[in-house]
Amino acid sequence: MHIVSERPDYVPAVRQVILDAFGRPNEADLVDCLRSEGKVVSSLVAVQDEEIVGHILFSPVKLEMPHGELPLVALAPLSVRPDRRREGVGSQLIYYGIQACRKEGYELCVVIGDNVYYPRFGFVPAILAGVECGLPVPLEAFMVMELTPGALSGRSGIVRYPPAFDGV
Repeated sequence: MHIVSERPDYVPAVRQVILDAFGRPNEADLVDCLRSEGKVVSSLVAVQDEEIVGHILFSPVKLEMPHGELPLVALAPLSVRPDRRREGVGSQLIYYGIQACRKEGYELCVVIGDNVYYPRFGFVPAILAGVECGLPVPLEAFMVMELTPGALSGRSGIVRYPPAFDGV
């Protein structure tokens, strides 16, 4: 298996992986919308035997602070074909995606997801870091990760997602 940047000819297969992973169109529609709006920092696919078995997308969001804004990146969604789960596909996508976001200069990454799964990659409950989610999600599901050590020091606020996230 190898991790590569998404290409235009991968789009139909990526959509199918997302649909299979979530069993509904919301997340696939989100990816399509973010792509069409040019709001993608990194979109990676896991390819094995010339088939796409997983996908991850990172998009720009903002941390609204009392004295300004900070650009950061949101991981959403992470999708792995159901028949390929528990094989490390998602872990590799997260690892390579985080590296790509660091190379783009982002200091922080947020995720709304499983609070048992994401901490193994360095995500912590955002509320403990003084970071709130601008979307109505359970506190335990909203997490943040420093891509640059110390990036959260002295920073707090509310993460604002683009309107594309409203339907997810």
